[in-house]
Amino acid sequence: MERWLGTFSELIYSMMRAVVGLLFACHGAQKLFGALGGQSQVGNPMMTTAGIIEFFGGLAVAVGLSAGYAAFLSSGLMAFAYFMAHARNGFWPIVNKGEMAAVYCFVFLFIASKGSGRYSVDALAKRRR
Repeated sequence: MERWLGTFSELIYSMMRAVVGLLFACHGAQKLFGALGGQSQVGNPMMTTAGIIEFFGGLAVAVGLSAGYAAFLSSGLMAFAYFMAHARNGFWPIVNKGEMAAVYCFVFLFIASKGSGRYSVDALAKRRR
């Protein structure tokens, strides 16, 4: 299977990074601005911090601007969120409603290990130098 889509792996990785980053930024927009059906939670310092990491980290991951660092920070945030908000409600993510936190955590960990990739702001800046 890897060889079948292997020639497109960089493009697919960049598309995944963009989609995951933008979806994550939407969570931050909910917390910070009350956008997209959410409620602004800027009165709560922990939620404000999470919103900042989600919004700006998600945008950085989406466009590939220091995506490795932003993804590592976002992965840690999702691990923290899982254990703070979900794990106390049961061991299994499907039971404690923590599937998305777990998935985001490991997808961001993968992005942190791979970096911004070929199709990114980082790669564009590197080519211009």
